[in-house]
Amino acid sequence: MEFKHISVLLDETIESLGIKKDGLYVDGTLGGGGHSLEILKRGGRLIGIDRDKDALRAAEKRLADFENKILIHDNFCNIKEIFKNLGIDKADGFLLDLGVSSYQFDEGERGFSYNYDAPLDMRMDRDSRLSAYDVINGYSRDELFRIIRDYGEEKWAKRIAEFIVKERQTEPIDTTFKLTSVIKKAVPKGARSGGAHPSKRTFQAIRIEVNNELGILEGAIEDMSELLKPGGRISIITFHSLEDRIVKQTFRRLENPCTCPRDFPICVCGKKPVLKIINGKPITAGKEELLSNNRAHSAKLRTAEKL
Repeated sequence: MEFKHISVLLDETIESLGIKKDGLYVDGTLGGGGHSLEILKRGGRLIGIDRDKDALRAAEKRLADFENKILIHDNFCNIKEIFKNLGIDKADGFLLDLGVSSYQFDEGERGFSYNYDAPLDMRMDRDSRLSAYDVINGYSRDELFRIIRDYGEEKWAKRIAEFIVKERQTEPIDTTFKLTSVIKKAVPKGARSGGAHPSKRTFQAIRIEVNNELGILEGAIEDMSELLKPGGRISIITFHSLEDRIVKQTFRRLENPCTCPRDFPICVCGKKPVLKIINGKPITAGKEELLSNNRAHSAKLRTAEKL
């Protein structure tokens, strides 16, 4: 299957980075290379990172006409080690387009989608150990409840966890359709009528757990901020409230890191601002993009600049 992915908020993101000719930019979620292509077109030098080897192969083809690039199979949370190995000190900009690509959703065998019957996988990096099967069949009821409640913000998390544990005592839950069937049994019929698919929130929660999507985000933002040149920018696109909250709060903390009590007349903690937030409110997709790309509906772009 060809790797297809429509880059969300493409123009807005590239504009937010303020690409300089010969500046060094890091696309930490390379995907199909849509954002990276625009960086290279504008004369920027690129380090493209992705933990999905399919994405890297697709990006290699798409960006073949450009030489000023290095593509790496890794996780953006390892950015300090990546820079050390490359002998690079600072970058002019960082970009993260979080979440799952259209390709990963649409390729049924990856197990990301409840619309295709496939083995429970959900690994962005297929070399990693933990899969959705391991989570569903190995985690305790309490662990499943916590994940589905916290990462999926699912109202019926407790019932879903209980039904999963009960079902797997008979036989392993090893496919997406088996998991969906269990979720449908757990969610009352009245709650399943209208609205989103009953499996949507649980699948999101399991995927986040498998790939540690939220656990790596705050530290990665801090590391990227350290590696930015003064005036350099970090732009991050999120697709659900959990991601957006982490980005917003981390940006705010790096903009105002002072831990002194509010009634202190002057700062004595010595912590200096690292970033300046560029857009207080996140940038969202316009009408035209919303009509052409359904994935853009939940996208939010936040940008901060290194002081």
